[in-house]
Amino acid sequence: MSVKFERETVKTNMPDPRDRRGARDVPRPRGPAHELAHDVGETLTKGGGQNGYLAAYLKQLQENPLRTKILTSGTLAALQEVLASWIANDRNKDGHYFTSRVPKMAVYGAFVSAPLGHVLISVLQKVFAGRTSLKAKILQIIVSNLIVSPIQNTVYLMSMAVIAGARTFHQIRATVRAGFMPVMKVSWITSPLALAFAQKFLPEQTWVPFFNVVAFVIGTYINAHTKKKRIAALRRKYNTEGRSASGRPDDYDRRGY
Repeated sequence: MSVKFERETVKTNMPDPRDRRGARDVPRPRGPAHELAHDVGETLTKGGGQNGYLAAYLKQLQENPLRTKILTSGTLAALQEVLASWIANDRNKDGHYFTSRVPKMAVYGAFVSAPLGHVLISVLQKVFAGRTSLKAKILQIIVSNLIVSPIQNTVYLMSMAVIAGARTFHQIRATVRAGFMPVMKVSWITSPLALAFAQKFLPEQTWVPFFNVVAFVIGTYINAHTKKKRIAALRRKYNTEGRSASGRPDDYDRRGY
């Protein structure tokens, strides 16, 4: 009897393996936001399987790193321009948000930003390869903020000046001098947080695309804010001069250059 009782007790207390609700399985709240996040995650990763979109992207990132970064950066740069124009309600003379800056931004993202980021981040990773101590991670963040970020931001401002219509060295230099410190202040706030997150949670081959996404969010905000200020300044100018604001004038007045 005792043996039978023992077996029955064990059998009674052990959870049924066919039952998916274990002792630690706490019911999760369901709602529209939770279901949307779950559906998006399932679509991107297909349940974490090897055939998911994210897995396919990471595979391409390992096999063809530069090409994948070029396509990613170019797409994000073009999308950033369209999204910023929509937020700022900045349209071209035909009333469209797809302005002439969109393909130019795509070229910048694909053939300037992506290769530059690929080289700089690769060098940074090689310098600190195998160094996982807290001191090494802090030093990596410092080097990134004092060397990598200034180079990237200078090239970014120069490229934005050319895209905006600057054609002389003085115009490009003026743009860099006016925008360098404001952009660096943003980088000094966001870059340490992004790099610390990448060090902790991301494999090294995904760093550049991750930084591209961070730059996309920040760049969209800055771009939209800049567009709003420019539109407001143009409206004040035309109202003062008694002219109607028609069309989309160049950001730079090329007369006299």
